[in-house]
Amino acid sequence: MLTTTVPTSILDMDAVEIAKQIKQGNLSSTVAVQTYIEQINKYNPKIRAMVEDRFTKALAEAAKLDMADEPIGTLHGVPISMKEAFDVTGMKTTGGLVQRKDLIAQTDAAIVQKLKAAGAIILGKTNTPALCFCQETDNKLYGRTNNPWDILRTAGGSSGGEGALLAFGGAAAGIGSDIGGSIRFPSHLNGVVGFKPGMFQVNAEGHFPSNHIPLQNRMLGIGPMGKSVRDMELLYQLISTYQPKEIDLDQYAIHMLPHADIKILTTQSKLVLSKIEQSLHASVSVSYAKPPFFDESAQLWQEIMSIDGAKSLRMLAYSDRISSPVHAFIKEKVFGNSIHHPYLSWALIGAAMFTPSAPRIQEIHDIIAKGDNQINHMLNRSLFILPVYRQGAVEHGKLYKDIFSIRKTFKKHMPFVAYANVWGLPSLTIPIGQDENHMPIAIQIISRIGNESAIFQLGHLLEKQFRGYQRYN
Repeated sequence: MLTTTVPTSILDMDAVEIAKQIKQGNLSSTVAVQTYIEQINKYNPKIRAMVEDRFTKALAEAAKLDMADEPIGTLHGVPISMKEAFDVTGMKTTGGLVQRKDLIAQTDAAIVQKLKAAGAIILGKTNTPALCFCQETDNKLYGRTNNPWDILRTAGGSSGGEGALLAFGGAAAGIGSDIGGSIRFPSHLNGVVGFKPGMFQVNAEGHFPSNHIPLQNRMLGIGPMGKSVRDMELLYQLISTYQPKEIDLDQYAIHMLPHADIKILTTQSKLVLSKIEQSLHASVSVSYAKPPFFDESAQLWQEIMSIDGAKSLRMLAYSDRISSPVHAFIKEKVFGNSIHHPYLSWALIGAAMFTPSAPRIQEIHDIIAKGDNQINHMLNRSLFILPVYRQGAVEHGKLYKDIFSIRKTFKKHMPFVAYANVWGLPSLTIPIGQDENHMPIAIQIISRIGNESAIFQLGHLLEKQFRGYQRYN
């Protein structure tokens, strides 16, 4: 293990601060990288957040940057992490599948290229569920990621490795992806900040698995996770193809869901929302409202994810053409020796069950077109504060059962996160308190594309007044 005398406060610095300290000559990139490597080596064995490191290369890159005459970019020398789903030259992109364990990427994903060009140093790649097709992080290749605040509880998914790593201070910032709450669940459950951009704002080239279904593409957001709202704003500017205009938060109405729509939340989660409302009333106007098509969004999300019965994912997972989701699920439950994780198998069985008919797909297209117009109009000068999940992190397996139960409980548990996916909206997640089990809980701020500046402004306000990021140690 590397040793250093650097104060541990480096672990609490966000990416903006580390970049500033390096630029001013108060901190070297080598020391920053060494510090994060030590932290990963300390906590990762029990958390299993990082699944492949590039520590030797990271140190070499840091040394080279320390010798540079001028900073090469905004993130010059800043150590970051990447979700396993993104191609990084010379590293594996497996999707948690055993049969892909030897596949090495020969090029960088588009987002990795941008971050490297900005001077970021990639420490390694973090765990996901198989094919990123689940909100809990576990797979047959790398195993299960645990929540640092309580290893008996879930870290969420599919960017669960990122959330857990950042929670214990394993990187200055990281990158995740979100097609069904996959940035927001881990941010909420691990107590980190996360931002899911709106549809088509970040190039998805080099993300595995790729997607060729238009309705699903609009639900995918690739974005940053980390320690501060200002990091989310900076990283979004670096990776996005769209630059939002500057706007004044005072010109926006802020809405929260009526009490009837949050009754599934635990008492403490409701109490924290109430405190937010009381706090905001001192400076801005807050009202109760429900965004258009809110009640329909969970069902739409499930059907869109099930278009073609998730055929492309089945082909990736069961490429031997002998196995099937049903066969693999039974084999695992009876013998425990399938190479396919039961979470993936059961989710794919569910996708087949929910596959919409051709007429229903056309109906969904019509609903989306109608909803886009209404939502774009309502959110023109409005922000919504929504919960992420009914409480903080639950024991391993319980979140999965909430979303993939045959009793269709996803209709109760998914509307809060599915809304931003179905309608392609930007969403900022900020830790704001603790639940009854002393686990972090967060809220999300959503609006239409173009209102990102207002989202970040409100995020800064709540971050200062409430919990914000706190490192586990």
